[in-house]
Amino acid sequence: MKYNRCGKSGLLLPQIALGLWHNFGSVDNFENAESIAKTAFDKGITHFDLANNYGPIPGSAESNFGKILKNNFQGNLRDEIVITTKAGYTMWDGPYGDWGSRKYLLSSLDQSLKRMSLEYVDIFYSHRPDPETPMEETMMALDYAVRSGKALYAGISNYNAEQTKEATEILKRLGTPCLIHQVKYSMFVRQPEAGLLDVLEEKGVGCIAFSPLAQGLLTDKYLKGIPQNSRASNPNGHLKTNEVSEERIHKISQLNAIAQQRNQSLAQMALSWLLKDNRITSVLIGASSVGQLNNNIDSLKNLDFSKEELIAIEKVLE
Repeated sequence: MKYNRCGKSGLLLPQIALGLWHNFGSVDNFENAESIAKTAFDKGITHFDLANNYGPIPGSAESNFGKILKNNFQGNLRDEIVITTKAGYTMWDGPYGDWGSRKYLLSSLDQSLKRMSLEYVDIFYSHRPDPETPMEETMMALDYAVRSGKALYAGISNYNAEQTKEATEILKRLGTPCLIHQVKYSMFVRQPEAGLLDVLEEKGVGCIAFSPLAQGLLTDKYLKGIPQNSRASNPNGHLKTNEVSEERIHKISQLNAIAQQRNQSLAQMALSWLLKDNRITSVLIGASSVGQLNNNIDSLKNLDFSKEELIAIEKVLE
């Protein structure tokens, strides 16, 4: 595992990090989740990413991760891992359980720490910008989280280029620089290339990509349509059936052929494709099994692309 410097900070993050968005909730098999987390750490993944509402039920991923920490990461092992959480999406009913107010962010952080039995998280994120709350208020909450010792660093997620520029400038004035931006980025989601990555580079902010496999589309799972027990077949899932169109399946098939020529799975090539850009600090993967985790980690064996391969990929993605 290689560790990249996060922006212009002193923090190094593994090229691949483990996200607990799926497969760590109260509806999932705890022993499987624990095995995934332990194997990830053994393979050099030191970064575990959560949010207050991860589950289902909301909060249960943090509660389960707290149990995993207690069972496997006692003592100084806490100092060998980076744990992150976020607040910004709906967590509880009523006017104070959503968006970006100081009240919501800081009360949510306290709840997250309690669920995980932690004194602090390494990074606390504003999960999304709030159009109704002044940016200064949201950033001041992040600044306070760091100054209070409940977080070591501040981060933002799902902010566009202009919002990111404003947020980073406010945090710099407050004396708590923005460490990292967590952004949705993959071969199928290219919006960060339209200015956001340039802003992050200019401001010295790290970038970690979530949904790098486009909710499983950038794997061999959908080459023949929508299989049973897939995210697209789940009516409660985040991947909708209309996203698995014939045109999209054709693109997936073409990309899969390029990956095979590189002796990679499509998922491995999709992760390598992101990591080829030195502005990307890390990619966040989810895993439903130890085998899937190991397959994704193997993407690190081939991060180099020829000019011809990149041209062929872009032709497919046009």
